[in-house]
Amino acid sequence: MTIAWGNQKEKWKLPEEPAGRSAPVPFELGAAVKYPVTKDGPDMSSQAADSGLQNKNISIELKWPFHRSTSGADFWVLHAMVQLEGSAGLSAPLAVNLSATVREVLPSLEPKDTEQPIINAVRKEVDRRQLEFVKSGKLVPLQFSSRHYDFKRNQWAFGKASDEEIRTFLERKIYWQTKLVGGDVWLGNETDAQYLQTTTDHLAQVANQIAGEGLIKLERRYATALPALMGRSEEFEAAMRAGLAELERKHAFERG
Repeated sequence: MTIAWGNQKEKWKLPEEPAGRSAPVPFELGAAVKYPVTKDGPDMSSQAADSGLQNKNISIELKWPFHRSTSGADFWVLHAMVQLEGSAGLSAPLAVNLSATVREVLPSLEPKDTEQPIINAVRKEVDRRQLEFVKSGKLVPLQFSSRHYDFKRNQWAFGKASDEEIRTFLERKIYWQTKLVGGDVWLGNETDAQYLQTTTDHLAQVANQIAGEGLIKLERRYATALPALMGRSEEFEAAMRAGLAELERKHAFERG
């Protein structure tokens, strides 16, 4: 089998609303259960779904806009809700606290400049098992601070993923989105690339390797799951169950 790399035959050129498909969703994440929605007005919100690196399906709702802290501290606050999909209503209400240091590197507090790194900061806390999902909980602060920004390289930094981790991430993303949403899966996602600390071109290269093994079919940057991938359902779902069990054990221990 010949695998096309780079931009051969425009395979990885960004699509311009291909016939029969909608244009790629800018912030489609992980095992997509919900797609982001952006609308004008003070109640602007966005939703996304994500499996991160620890195989937990979540949906994130960001409740725009940012507002200054009312406590007198020098930071800005954005409320958010993170739902743990398939968990009978478990969620984590958040107050994302944007530090003054990070505010200085942002062009604005509008979604176009802040949505991607905020989503990835939430993903990182989920992957680190720092968020507890409950049926009814109090607002929990999430520090969106300089620890997520590399000032030396002038870029967001959420941890460099290995090629093996990227491959696992993509396989899980394609499996879960196919199962829960259906249709083709967009892999040219800038938010995913930022979270994995790589490029969309490198995501495409790893996806091409997966395609070369007969697990998916690729057309430009869309992936279609093949039976060989979907047949690994027990592997993916066992990893999901193990991740949720580990999360519960951690928080049960912390509660005493």
